[in-house]
Amino acid sequence: MTSPEQLSIPWQNLLEALPDGTALIDSHGVMHYVNAELTSLTGYTHDELVGQNVQILIPPDLRAMQGEARRQYARHPDSRIIWNDRNLTVLQKDGTERPVDFALSPLVLDGVRWTVGSIRDNSVQRAAEQARIEAEQHFRLAFEDNMAPMVFTDLEDRIISANDAFCAMMGRTRSELIGFDSKPFTYPDDVGITEASHARFLHDEIRQVRYIKRYLHKDGRMIVVEVSKSPARDKTGKTLYFIISERDITEERMLTAQLSHQALHDPLTGLANRALLDDRLEQAHSRIVRQGGQGALLLLDLDDFKGVNDTYGHLVGDQLLEAVARRLEGVTRATDTLSRFGGDEFLYLAEGISGADEAEMIGERFLRSLDEPFVIGNLSLEQRASLGVVVWDATTAELLNVVRDADVALYEAKRLGKGRQFVYVPGMHHQVINRFSLVQELRQAIASGELAMHYQPILRLSTNEVVGFEALMRWHHEQRGWVPPGVFIPLAEQSDLILELGAFALRESIVAAGEWGRSKDSLSEPYVTVNFSARQFHDPGLLAMIKEELDASTLPADRLIIEITESVALLEVADTLKLIEQLTGLGIGVALDDFGTGFSSLSHLALLNPMIIKIDQSFVRPAIESIHSDRVLETIVSLGHNLGMTMLAEGIETEGQLERLRGLHCSLGQGFLFSPAVPFAEAAMMVGTTF
Repeated sequence: MTSPEQLSIPWQNLLEALPDGTALIDSHGVMHYVNAELTSLTGYTHDELVGQNVQILIPPDLRAMQGEARRQYARHPDSRIIWNDRNLTVLQKDGTERPVDFALSPLVLDGVRWTVGSIRDNSVQRAAEQARIEAEQHFRLAFEDNMAPMVFTDLEDRIISANDAFCAMMGRTRSELIGFDSKPFTYPDDVGITEASHARFLHDEIRQVRYIKRYLHKDGRMIVVEVSKSPARDKTGKTLYFIISERDITEERMLTAQLSHQALHDPLTGLANRALLDDRLEQAHSRIVRQGGQGALLLLDLDDFKGVNDTYGHLVGDQLLEAVARRLEGVTRATDTLSRFGGDEFLYLAEGISGADEAEMIGERFLRSLDEPFVIGNLSLEQRASLGVVVWDATTAELLNVVRDADVALYEAKRLGKGRQFVYVPGMHHQVINRFSLVQELRQAIASGELAMHYQPILRLSTNEVVGFEALMRWHHEQRGWVPPGVFIPLAEQSDLILELGAFALRESIVAAGEWGRSKDSLSEPYVTVNFSARQFHDPGLLAMIKEELDASTLPADRLIIEITESVALLEVADTLKLIEQLTGLGIGVALDDFGTGFSSLSHLALLNPMIIKIDQSFVRPAIESIHSDRVLETIVSLGHNLGMTMLAEGIETEGQLERLRGLHCSLGQGFLFSPAVPFAEAAMMVGTTF
């Protein structure tokens, strides 16, 4: 082969004039000439390259590719090969690699075929391309692969691009989104939110915006999202498109709503709690101040609910509270608020009422809604309630007083009898404070010895002989003087204090009766009767307490008589019958007080079978005043005789009444005609005497 030096053409000048690093290569890959640009690119000198195989400039990992280029060139010797897409590099003298583009071109000089190999430094282009690739990767991470739903919209707010997260959130494909604005999948009530903010962007009123709106998922679900929107601008500040990032806050809103509901609602019944009721009361008061009108607060308390928990357990009690709440909800007005005030109390805020009459009508609906028994599992439970009502208007200065006054009215309703309502009257608060003080003083009276038992003699009317005594509690207050039983006993019945009084009365009476001796003229020792209220008689610990007191005394059981009213006996008939049977088994007698005042006397009298029937004084006193009253008294006494029961007339005050009772063969009697209730010492002196 002719060497380059033997060629007649000034080829060196041509190769040196080329801008690329160039080598003249023979068919074996040996470089016969290199220009200055090639030495500059590789760091070799001219002499270090000439005579060397071109592979000296090819990194080891690219030599296979160079071999492929040579083979391709050999197949097409007249073609030119340019590789600028293979990430090629040239191996420099110092061992580093420089990014280059590569070309092979055929050259025939004086009939000799050569190959011109050229490399061009593309470090700048390669860096730019790498930057572009990295930018694309960043874009994919920031947009396409972002877990946050994102879209790009044009100047008309139509979607031009949407990432996978946005498509997944909406349940739609890109083809269903691109080219459309957000109206087709916006919740109807929220259409206009996006449009309004977009208009502000176009008028340069805002630079970015964040708002909440609702979308409709393709399956129909509502989605709540937080939208963040900002414009992409060119160097001149012109808006090119909008970048929108969105966050699905549906579950967050649901959780917030749930926590808010829990904070403002009773967990058992789901009704408003005290916090929400206070807020509603404040709002109602503000409306009444602005617009006028009246409002009412109704405080409802379940009667004897504690007995349900004590008897059937708190699970049944909770189920009953839920059932009561649903009943009350069924008769509430949409504009009002029903809340669970705590325990077994419910508070109802009624707005826009005309006055006390309408408030009472609402209260009556509440009470009547509880008439039907509640079915809890296999149990059928009757549950009544008492209700305190207070009406208020714009002149009410302290809202706390409204709640307080409702409580006062409730207290009065319970004092007058359960299952009823009472409307607050101005001034009642002071009366309640006085009664409350009296209750506190009554507690102290037990310990201080101000309470004592007095005893009213019971006589056999045929002989006027004392056969027994009724134990009656008396309270002599240090400042108030004698406090009537009709005042302090009902107060005690409003709380567990009645149980303490009952225990005191039983203990004192048993001790007193045990000390009464039998006179030489008496055939038997006198018995003692002790009155029991409903709370006492139906207290689970009553029987054990009676046995304990009798065991600690010298009094035989047959000289103790438990006295209950007809209403107490009929409160829980099944429980009453069981307890009477247990008392009778111990030898203790039972007397039925106030007979004739109940509504179902005759139907239950034989069933209860008391030892003694006490005829209420309301039948004794008018007996001599009218034939009709006399015949009623005669019927009652005759009924007792026919049932084999001992009849005892109360409130005998005149000789005429005594003679009529003797004529009817009434066995026993008591009253002021003989003696009022007297202290123990005086009663002891009456034992065995005849009036």
